[in-house]
Amino acid sequence: MAEYKIYHNPRCSKSRQTLEILNEKGVDVEIVEYLKNPPGKSELTAVIKALGVTPSDIMRKKEAEYQEAGLDQEGLSVEQQVEKMIAYPKVIERPIVVKGNKAVVGRPPENVLDLID
Repeated sequence: MAEYKIYHNPRCSKSRQTLEILNEKGVDVEIVEYLKNPPGKSELTAVIKALGVTPSDIMRKKEAEYQEAGLDQEGLSVEQQVEKMIAYPKVIERPIVVKGNKAVVGRPPENVLDLID
């Protein structure tokens, strides 16, 4: 099992740049193309906890799917937000890199350096 995991979108320049930094540092990284293979509820909840944020903090609010999913409605519970993020993975901010119980969003890509010992 890889020490690092990146939730990656190969079409995103920031995601590609973050992956490039990980590769340059020679770390063992598992690549999860989350648009093809969205994380499950417990996995996404663990990522959110590792980031130390709320689900709303890692949503791409300008994506059409954000409104399509009804994520712009007030009063959604954390559980409802997570379920909608799984159903509409395009709204999940990218890239997210996880190492153990810590995680960072690769915006800017250099944020990943905080996870590398």
